Amino acid sequence: MSRVRWSGLLATFASLSLAASLAQAAAPTAHVQRTNLRYSPRPSLNDPALRSSAALVLDLSNSAVLYSRRSNVALPIASITKLMTALVVMDAAQPLDEMLVVSEDDRLFGKGGTSRLTPGTQLSRGDLMHLALMSSENRAAHALGRTYPGGIAACVIAMNAKARELGMTSAHFAEPTGLSDENVASPEDLSKLVMAVAKVAAIREYSTDSDYSVRVGRHMVRFRNTDSLVSKPEWNIVVQKTGYIHEAGRCLVMQTVIDERPVVIVLLNSFGKRTRVADARRVRRWVEATMVAHSTATAAAT
Repeated sequence: MSRVRWSGLLATFASLSLAASLAQAAAPTAHVQRTNLRYSPRPSLNDPALRSSAALVLDLSNSAVLYSRRSNVALPIASITKLMTALVVMDAAQPLDEMLVVSEDDRLFGKGGTSRLTPGTQLSRGDLMHLALMSSENRAAHALGRTYPGGIAACVIAMNAKARELGMTSAHFAEPTGLSDENVASPEDLSKLVMAVAKVAAIREYSTDSDYSVRVGRHMVRFRNTDSLVSKPEWNIVVQKTGYIHEAGRCLVMQTVIDERPVVIVLLNSFGKRTRVADARRVRRWVEATMVAHSTATAAAT
């Protein structure tokens, strides 16, 4: 092999080795940058370090805003929609013991449209509402809207009218299940919805039940709550609802009691499957810590 060719090969190998070394050196830096963008700082008395992109925490005992992040921005709300569906059905005073049939029209196709309620299943309106609120059953919610006086179109009109009545200025509803990303509201809007549904006994009961069984065909089918916190003894949850579609991320709203104070928590667009529950826990610890700090400061001042 000629000296010129050998020199060229050595130069090529050297360049490749240098490029690989540079790439390896750069990799940890890129990972750190992604990590820093993905995770919030450590919790403090000023910031609970939530992972949800929009949030609101209200102390209902004095109407104080304890925490706010993008709380006036309207975002897709996924199955949080079902709270409004249930509210307008209750407003219409439709009998909860009336038997309804899940129909082919209630079959929703595409992502999130799966269901264990086969067409032909006969359940009471109360059972359908129970499943819609507790386990986020989409066919159940659609059946509630379909059997609303005037059908789906009238139900959606009532949902938007109710939103205006509650002062939900940026909210808009397009259908009753939450599978459409056109169902939007801000955390401020949703806090008003949560406070409204917390006054309805059936919605409180159905949304916070840990599990419920209904007959589907020849078999009893057990449904579980999509919010694992309802079964935790340390939590006192008055009303709650979860939601998820790709455009909305993981969402959670609730009214709960923390240190004997009623608190509304709204969490929208959490990036991970367990993040909304983890954020709720962060909020609770943060509220408890800030209340202790406030009590200590007040005692020291007196």
